[in-house]
Amino acid sequence: MKIAIVIQVLTQLVRMKDLVENNLVRFKNVTKKPETIVANFRVKGIRKGVSFSASISVDIAAAELDAQEPLEKIIEECARIGVREFKDAEFQFEGIEKI
Repeated sequence: MKIAIVIQVLTQLVRMKDLVENNLVRFKNVTKKPETIVANFRVKGIRKGVSFSASISVDIAAAELDAQEPLEKIIEECARIGVREFKDAEFQFEGIEKI
């Protein structure tokens, strides 16, 4: 009985650790393109047994920021927008016939 409780607690701790350590948005870099400046991020995570990774690029104009703003502000605002849009995105399965 005690062993089962310990296993349950350890399992819950591992799940919590997965959520804390694996749902990450990391800043990669800022890229200057001819028409705009873009902040790039890498997303990795585990949710309900599904592991995912993605890249997010946010145009600083979408954040209503100027290139003269402090870099920390640009990164923070672009990350906020990128995460919000990533969460709201709807994805479609391309289909097996495309492979």
